[in-house]
Amino acid sequence: MTYLKEIKIVLVDDHKLLRDGLRNIIEQRSNMHIIGEASDGREAIKTCLKLAPNVIVMDVAMPGLNGIEATKQIHKENSDIKIIGLSMHSSKQFIQSMFKAGAFGYLLKDGDADELITAISTVMQNKKYLSRDINQEFLTVLKEKKALEKTQLSSREKEVLQLIAEGKSSKETGEILFLSPKTVDVHRNNIMKKIDLHTIPELTKYAIQQGLTSLDL
Repeated sequence: MTYLKEIKIVLVDDHKLLRDGLRNIIEQRSNMHIIGEASDGREAIKTCLKLAPNVIVMDVAMPGLNGIEATKQIHKENSDIKIIGLSMHSSKQFIQSMFKAGAFGYLLKDGDADELITAISTVMQNKKYLSRDINQEFLTVLKEKKALEKTQLSSREKEVLQLIAEGKSSKETGEILFLSPKTVDVHRNNIMKKIDLHTIPELTKYAIQQGLTSLDL
């Protein structure tokens, strides 16, 4: 896998020996450059927000502030930075926590040099990367969970959906919820986009399946 654009990278690990090893591997690639290093989570946040690298290789378990919390804070401030978790731990708890914090990849420390380069190239293409030694099924579960979160309706949207399913017009729904008909229509359109259903009968069936109304089909 090749990515020709110059890639600026920051290394974060509390062991200098490991950082030196990663640097030696990465800088063999002409398009990959280490622009900074950090030895703990707090230093990582300061360094990465200042330098704005393309990629961070982030140790997950560090004293002071761990890589998960550092990832969360960096991702919140600059979501364009691709963060790859680096860890000895292959448990779902660590992996899920890193991805939830905003990481784009997860590598095990006993992986080989080629996999590190592959991971960096992959995340630079806006694709997730999970270590070959970890069950790929877990990444599928994460994607499904993320997709499910996107489809979750807000409390207001659920109220609107229930009233639509019960046959109320936009005007009637607005009067009940103290909203303008135009606002009701906006909510209805958002609901349709979220759950990918586009007719009133489909919305009604969905509302019944979700327990929002007890109407019989």
